[in-house]
Amino acid sequence: MGTGRLTGRRDQEATTVPDPSTSGSAPRSLAEALRARDDDGLGALLRARPDLLSPVPADVTQLATRAGTRASVVRALDRLDRFALQAAEALAVGPEPCPYAVLESLLSGDTGTTSGADNGARAELPRALATLREQALVWGDDERLRLVRTARELLAPSATRPSPTGLGPTVAEATAGMSPTRIQEIVAAVGLPATHDPVSAVTALTALFTDPERMSALLDEAPAEAHQVLGRLVWGPPYGEVTPHPTPPVRWLRDRGLLLPATARTVLLPREVALYLRGGLAHRVTEPLPPAVAAHREHRPQLVDANAAGQALAALSTVEELVKSWEHAGPPVLRAGGLSVRDLKRAAASLDTDEPSAAFWIELSYAAGLLASDGEADERYAPTPAFDVWLELPPAERWSVLAAAWLTATRTPGLVGEQDAKGRTLSALGAELDRSAAPEVRRRILGLLADLPEGGSPDPAVLLARLEWERPVRGTSELRSRLARWTLTEAEVLGVTGRGALAAPGRALLEGRDPAPLLAPLLPEPVDHVLLQADLTAVAPGPLRRALAEVLAVLAEVESKGGATVYRFTPGSVRRALDAGHTAVDLQSFLTEHSRTPVPQPLSYLIDDVARRHGHLRVGAASSYVRCDDDGMLNEILADKRSAGLGLRRLAPTVLAAQAEPTSLLDGLRAMGYAPAAESRTGDVLVSRADAHRTPARALPVPVPDGPPVPDATLLGAAVRAIRAGDLAATAVRKEPAGPAGSGAGGSGTPGELPRTSAAETLATVQAAALTGSAVWIGYVNADGAASQRVIAPVRVEGGFVTGYDHTADEVRTFALHRITGVAELAEDQI
Repeated sequence: MGTGRLTGRRDQEATTVPDPSTSGSAPRSLAEALRARDDDGLGALLRARPDLLSPVPADVTQLATRAGTRASVVRALDRLDRFALQAAEALAVGPEPCPYAVLESLLSGDTGTTSGADNGARAELPRALATLREQALVWGDDERLRLVRTARELLAPSATRPSPTGLGPTVAEATAGMSPTRIQEIVAAVGLPATHDPVSAVTALTALFTDPERMSALLDEAPAEAHQVLGRLVWGPPYGEVTPHPTPPVRWLRDRGLLLPATARTVLLPREVALYLRGGLAHRVTEPLPPAVAAHREHRPQLVDANAAGQALAALSTVEELVKSWEHAGPPVLRAGGLSVRDLKRAAASLDTDEPSAAFWIELSYAAGLLASDGEADERYAPTPAFDVWLELPPAERWSVLAAAWLTATRTPGLVGEQDAKGRTLSALGAELDRSAAPEVRRRILGLLADLPEGGSPDPAVLLARLEWERPVRGTSELRSRLARWTLTEAEVLGVTGRGALAAPGRALLEGRDPAPLLAPLLPEPVDHVLLQADLTAVAPGPLRRALAEVLAVLAEVESKGGATVYRFTPGSVRRALDAGHTAVDLQSFLTEHSRTPVPQPLSYLIDDVARRHGHLRVGAASSYVRCDDDGMLNEILADKRSAGLGLRRLAPTVLAAQAEPTSLLDGLRAMGYAPAAESRTGDVLVSRADAHRTPARALPVPVPDGPPVPDATLLGAAVRAIRAGDLAATAVRKEPAGPAGSGAGGSGTPGELPRTSAAETLATVQAAALTGSAVWIGYVNADGAASQRVIAPVRVEGGFVTGYDHTADEVRTFALHRITGVAELAEDQI
């Protein structure tokens, strides 16, 4: 019935709204300008400013209102590039409204002057203006450009906040509180005829200061020192202090209005005068084009990939060593969350690196889900079950997990050690390290590197300048610059880049492809052997196979790392292997099997000697005791002064009782040079290999989003349809009430105003519409309290509900009668 006809009305309305791009009629408000856009134009706005979508605006008027709020405008300005921001700043100091030609002059200078030399601003201005229009920061046709009021308030100069352009208030603004007599004195001093009112006097002054020929003649009369005073103020700040008795040059300028009083001891340079002295430029330096990022150095791509692969292998080793060092007794979690400074230093020492690097590896392991807090009463950090799964992956796939976590993480380890706004030190794994801009900066850095020829590395200073041009707002640019510097360092140590150039696996990571196939051929194959040497060391000529590496990590201490890892065998390390359940025969066979060189005699003697003494003493729980078949050795222990703290006493010729716990007793006897073994209650030797501690299963840390996410095409389409439908309902023309004002159905017929009718009138009107098959306009408040306007064609009214076709949502819906604020019939041409 009414569906097709209402759809036709929607099309008709879209074609009759003034479109500044196709007609001479200009929009009179931002809402009207947005209403004139097509669906793609509205979608572009919502994509550029996704904060406008939360929640979806009811109609175009609400969208325009939300687009002009301070928080939304500040966020939009923060994301402008330098030239688009300069265009907005120029509009803020230009006339209101501002013709395109005037804006062009403010950005490129007056033609025919040195400052007016074109630096690309004229060619780039249409792009910058299109950006401002797309984001609804500017509206109006080219003859009447208007900056959104909130943006003008933020960018225009004031007495307390100078403009980013360095310009001050206009003559009219600066003389607002000046006495009419003083204004007439200035008019007379510059040779203008007296006027009958201050307004016309200010207008005459403004006309003088904006006339190049008359200004040139006026300044030709100025003393040379006066030109020096103007030169110090012309590019800002436009304010200067004066004494109660200013110098003659300052008096000359002040008498002629070229300097106007701001306070009792401050003068300002009027905007019109500054623009004349600048040659019409709003900015000292206009930057229409971004700094070009070129290859500063060039390397062979194969060398870059090889260097990156070496760093990737070292990264895998570092992360594995770090996480394994926390699997038995991880560091405690601070009460406020995070890792203590002492534990960070301890981790740095164990990794043989500095504290900032240790913080990076800790945060990377956390972002990849390999580390987490265990949630126990005595809460500690420990590996997660995902760490065991990660260890079983091939090296290239393990690196892919780390690199993907790094690229998307909002955790910022570079902040560790700094202080927050309240003076508290930021700790590793703390809650205050998230910076939502980090993933965007990392992707942008890698994107700029990817644009270079393969093997090319840029000048870091140029790279940072490019990022600052793309986000120049103070605060935003500073954070991005710091994030960029950290990104360059982290990408290098992680193996995403090599020698400053993007490696092939890093390029695949940026493009969303799996980097493992590209990295795998670059990594050396794990070896199954070591080279034993006579000085009780073993050299691993490459990455070891996992089974070999795990046993060797127990049997020996790592002495040095690098392309070849050096292990050293000590009595303590051999005893550790025996404590873990290995026998001397096992260890000799293991070394013989995995060494390409004969087992050196000193190493064989060391293993046999420690094994011969291992377990000769037995420690058990009494509270604890020492048992030994050699009573002479027990006498020796009792006679040793170092055993005094253990509280030993003889119970039998072969047994000593101790007050210390078994663990403390074992440590004490080992410190005295013995090799005791722990035994169970049945007398068997206990294998002292500690069970690796794991946290419960943990989800990956969720990155903190940088504002609302960018909507996909489906959400954008639905939002645009909802806004259009709400606009249709808000602007639909209603019938005038039949009786006295407010007595007929519908109450007011003013477009955009919710109808107000009584419950009885609402029920009668929708029942009549259901009988006649006509459409009505209703105001509705949903369960969340959100009010909206809708055009519906009722089909059934029963049980306190009305069911009908909702033209605004383009679907059949049911509405609760008690939530309908009012109802009105549509005009005849609307149905």
